[in-house]
Amino acid sequence: MIDIAHRWLMTAVGEALTKESFTFSSPTAEEVTIEVAGCGVCHTDLGFLYDGVRTNHELPLALGHEISGRVVACGEASQGLQGKSVVIPAVIPCGRCDLCQRGLGNICRQQKMPGNDIHGGFATHITVPTYGLCEVDESKLAKIDMTLADVSVVADAVTTPYQAARLANIQAGDLAVVIGVGGVGGYAVQIAAALGASVVAIDIDQNKLDMLGNYGASLSLNSANLDPREIKKQIKAFVKEAGLRSTEWKIFECSGSAPGQAIAFSLLTFGAHLAIVGFTMAKSEVRLSNLMAFNARLQGNWGCLPEYYPDVMELVYSGKIQMKPFIKQHALEDINQVFAAAHAHELQERAILVP
Repeated sequence: MIDIAHRWLMTAVGEALTKESFTFSSPTAEEVTIEVAGCGVCHTDLGFLYDGVRTNHELPLALGHEISGRVVACGEASQGLQGKSVVIPAVIPCGRCDLCQRGLGNICRQQKMPGNDIHGGFATHITVPTYGLCEVDESKLAKIDMTLADVSVVADAVTTPYQAARLANIQAGDLAVVIGVGGVGGYAVQIAAALGASVVAIDIDQNKLDMLGNYGASLSLNSANLDPREIKKQIKAFVKEAGLRSTEWKIFECSGSAPGQAIAFSLLTFGAHLAIVGFTMAKSEVRLSNLMAFNARLQGNWGCLPEYYPDVMELVYSGKIQMKPFIKQHALEDINQVFAAAHAHELQERAILVP
């Protein structure tokens, strides 16, 4: 039993996150209780609070699915995890069903998403299934001047675009185009570059574009000043000059916006792979027959398989994915101010809330 702890709940009113005291009972056999080190603020959390996106768990509910921390209590089948530093997958499969056994755990129908299916990480503690927990080597983090709280956003902002890149089968010599280079898209740029692609970054924020020129983007285009035809024209010119293929582009829509989706679809080429990574409630109108004409693929991406998390952590440890310039820690007590600032697009770094 863990005595008084706290979580910040979204109520049915949805006007604010309110603090509540509670106690934890002992975790069941295949669960652990984790003392939260940090929890990232994601666009999805904003959708739940501000945009009417429904959670699977009825309200009130603690949000937050980008979580790192230390195991402080274990069920009978999980004793080997006591004291371990971990990142919790944003999507936790059951590990047993037919889908999981066939490597499709990210669409497991018994999956648990913190802050959606179960209480999330905007709290001092969280109890979760043990399946898929990714151990973190804090000694390796110390060598790159990072803390356990810093890697909380690995749980979604980094691993989600990594899975999208794996599904797109990025190879050395490919062209990757990332639309929307915020919290998820910025890491998509780094991941695509780490896998050997030449990367085009597209956004309406010139500061983000300028920054990513130092972190993997070979060409940056501001879509606030360019229409889709001009964007495609400039990419074609870049491809020709760089000696890249004019076909089979890997396109990643990470903005979670209707304009971003329109740009992404307009960039289809022969054999292209278009990955939808960002989320929006907005609707888009497209001519699906373009997929037929270009023999192209449209691929959704939900979360990331837990088995990919160790590979992502190695990219972080090695410095191939740089996180420090793109994150900032805030006190969990300031959650409502941080949410408001994120909703108003006032934050330049991804916020991590630390109890």
